[in-house]
Order: sequence, then C-alpha cells, then structure tokens
Amino acid sequence: MRIITQAVITIPLIVFTLTAIAEDPSKETINSILLHQRDSGGWPKNIDYSEPVEKAALLRARSEIDSTIDNGATTEEMQILAQAYTQTRNETYRTAFINGLKFCLEAQYGNGGWPQKSPDTSGYHGHITFNDGAMIKVMGLLKQIAEEASYEFVDQDLRDLSSQAVQKGIDCLLKCQIIIDGKRTVWCAQHDQDSFLPAKARSYELPSFSGSESVGVVRFLIGIQNPSKEITESIEAAIEWFRAHQIKGYKVVKTPAPESLKGIDRIVVADANAPGMWARFYDLETFEPFFCSRDGIPKRQLSEISYERRNGYSWYTTSARGLLAKDYPKWKKRNRN
Repeated sequence: MRIITQAVITIPLIVFTLTAIAEDPSKETINSILLHQRDSGGWPKNIDYSEPVEKAALLRARSEIDSTIDNGATTEEMQILAQAYTQTRNETYRTAFINGLKFCLEAQYGNGGWPQKSPDTSGYHGHITFNDGAMIKVMGLLKQIAEEASYEFVDQDLRDLSSQAVQKGIDCLLKCQIIIDGKRTVWCAQHDQDSFLPAKARSYELPSFSGSESVGVVRFLIGIQNPSKEITESIEAAIEWFRAHQIKGYKVVKTPAPESLKGIDRIVVADANAPGMWARFYDLETFEPFFCSRDGIPKRQLSEISYERRNGYSWYTTSARGLLAKDYPKWKKRNRN
C-alpha cells in the first residue's frame, strides 16, 4: 500500500478545559457549575467557570437543550462534583452529580452508542460520536462509577445501570469498527446511529478512517479485564491498521507568514529522523490521508486547503505512538495466555 508522505504533528484545539480547575475547585467554581447545569442533567460545552456569572440569566437558561458530551462537557463537571461531595458531603453536589449521571444513562441509544448532544440530536449531533473522545469519556466515567470505591455514594442500582451501559457501549464499539473485505480496521470520528456506518459531521469532517479518535477507542478496549475473543480480535486488527498507516520521514513546522492572519503558516518538510505519526482522516477507498477546507472537498496535501482550516484544525496526531510503544505491549503481555 502506498503511504502518502505527509508530515504529521498534533495541533491542539483551543478549547476551555476544566483540568486545572479540577485540581483545586473553589466554592465559586462549583457554584458556577451548579448554575450552568441544564434541566436535562447535562451541561453545555466550553464554559469558562472562572468568569463571573449572571445567576438570573443562567436560571432562565436551564431549560435549554444544549447539553453535550463534546469537548469533555458533562463528564468533567461530574468528576469535579464527585470530588467536591467526597470532601464536603454537601448533598447539593451529590444531587447535581446524580442528575448528570442520569443524563448520561438516558442519553445512550438502545444500541449502546451516545450522541454528541441530548436531547437535541438534530443533524450530526445525533451521530454516535467518538470525535474528541466524547463517547469514550462517558464510558470511562461510567466504568469508574460502576467499579471504584470512590463512587460508593452512588446508589447501587445506578451503579448497576452504569455497568450495563458500559457493556452496551462496548457492543456498540465493536459494531462500529469499520470492516473492509471482511477485515476489521479502525473507527470513524462519528457513526450513523442506525447503520453504524461512518458518517459526516461538519463540512470538513467526512466519513473516514480516523487516525486520531480510534486511539481512544483502542485504549478503552485495552483496559477491559479478561477480554472476549471479539474484543481481542478488534484490538489486534486496529493495532495492525495503525502500524500499516504510519507516516514517516516528514513533519509539519510553523513558518513565518507575515501577510497571513496569524503571522505563521504550517508547512510540510522532509525530516528523515521524524518518528511515525498519523493523519487524522484516511480515505475509506484509497486508505490515503486527506484534508478539507470548509467546502468539504477532500485534498491530498495539507497545502491545498485554505489557510484558515490548515491552521485552525488538528489534521495530524501522534497519539498512536504511545499506544504502539507502551499500551499495546503491556496489554499483550497481560493477555498472552
């Protein structure tokens, strides 16, 4: 198979994260989280909880249907609330956490998948969503709730439902894995909620093999104790795909571009010492990397798409490096018998 010699690095998205706040959440931060929670039990995304809040406006917005699991929304708020409840035993925090948990359980489709948003599942928001780790983050949290002692404050019936939801989610992961000529490969960033087939999201996010989101799926499967034969075969097939589609000998660098909006541009340069990396999207027919502007027309070179998309989206990833070098070998050793 011909490997396209495109350079690859991870280009981080600029989104607000709760990671720093989670290390030491203040009472004001937690109160802001409580105020931003919707009646559905979930949260909207990209909220800066360090900003002052207008309580009356947030209370009016509680009925909005913009709750989501995208960009870590809902799962990260729940983790902070769990930590806050454990430290304070404030029942308000526990109630908000339980409402978030019920949102996660109710948002799950009968086939085990999770949409990006709920109850608003219009357009691509209704797809089974792996993009930016959405579904995997929910499954990871539910697995913790079901299994870890730190979540003993959750009623056993909800912990049991969390365990059942994870199992249904695993079944969905296996159904979504793309099969070509009878052979399992990897996943798309989002899949149709009925057919499980790769699906389109935004105009530049076309059906494809994902060199990025598939890593999170495999890592989750690797974390399953006593994996079934089907799970084992799924992992092995995905690892084989990652090995076959590494891109070596090139890298992406920032170069001065004084006339451009940001003053820099990303270009591909040869580097014989560059370690293996992966494109975010691979064509489902040719298996070659592709890139898109907002017109949705796939191109074979990063340089062929618009400046705005070239410099405003993560087209490459290095995340499979650790999967191949560390995670998979450890899993293989643990399950060799």
